[in-house]
This record gives sequence, structure tokens and C-alpha cells, in this order.
Amino acid sequence: MKRICSIYKSPRKNEMYLYVLKAEGLTRVPEGLLPFFGTPVHAFDLVLTPERKLAREDIAKVLENLDNQGYHLQMPPPEDDYIEHLPEELLRRNDPA
Repeated sequence: MKRICSIYKSPRKNEMYLYVLKAEGLTRVPEGLLPFFGTPVHAFDLVLTPERKLAREDIAKVLENLDNQGYHLQMPPPEDDYIEHLPEELLRRNDPA
């Protein structure tokens, strides 16, 4: 089951993405979601298959959501994840000596 998907980024929330089937565009995205998401900005198109690996999403869940509801919303990682990936020198407190 191969799906050609368009991925849109949110102008309001960093690292929030909306996956939709390219052929359907945004037609199945609920109107109530768009004020929260903002005006979708097309990021790229991607071919999704069950074998494909995604960096932060479960491919099976993405495909299921695309089939059942017509979209998949990828939420940004928790703020703590950002801190864990900062270089060690940025995590140290700058205490005056």
C-alpha cells in the first residue's frame, strides 16, 4: 500500500507537520484544526510505504490516520527533548568565578 503524501509545516508551531494524501490535498482536514495549525505551508511530498522509516513517527500509525481520517498531525517534540540535544557547554550554567 503505497501512498503519495504532501507534508505541510505549521507557521505557528515549530516542528508541527500535517500529512495528507497528495491527491486529496487539504480537503479532509477538519476546519477546526486549521486555526490551531495556521495556514499550512507546503514543505515537501513523500512516498509512504509500510516499510519506510520516519524519524519521529510510526509509519503504521501515519498510514492508518491517512486512510481513516484523511490526515495525520505530527506534534512537536516535548521541550525537554530540545534541551537533551543541546551541546554540553550550553547546558552548563554560567556562574561568575
